[in-house]
Amino acid sequence: MNDDVTKLGADKLGAAGDDFYEALMAAHDGLSLEQSARLNARLLLLLANQVGDAELLRAALGKAREE
Repeated sequence: MNDDVTKLGADKLGAAGDDFYEALMAAHDGLSLEQSARLNARLLLLLANQVGDAELLRAALGKAREE
């Protein structure tokens, strides 16, 4: 199993995570529910391509489904 998969969910951003969350919320400001969903889908695909590890991405989908 990929070492990154076993560390899935570990906080790698630290305090910068709060900054990213704030930017994410600002990106959604003024959008309809449908527009927000499309933004999330585009962001997810961009980040998935950046990660580039299908095993890790499948594990992330499973973990997100759990919570």
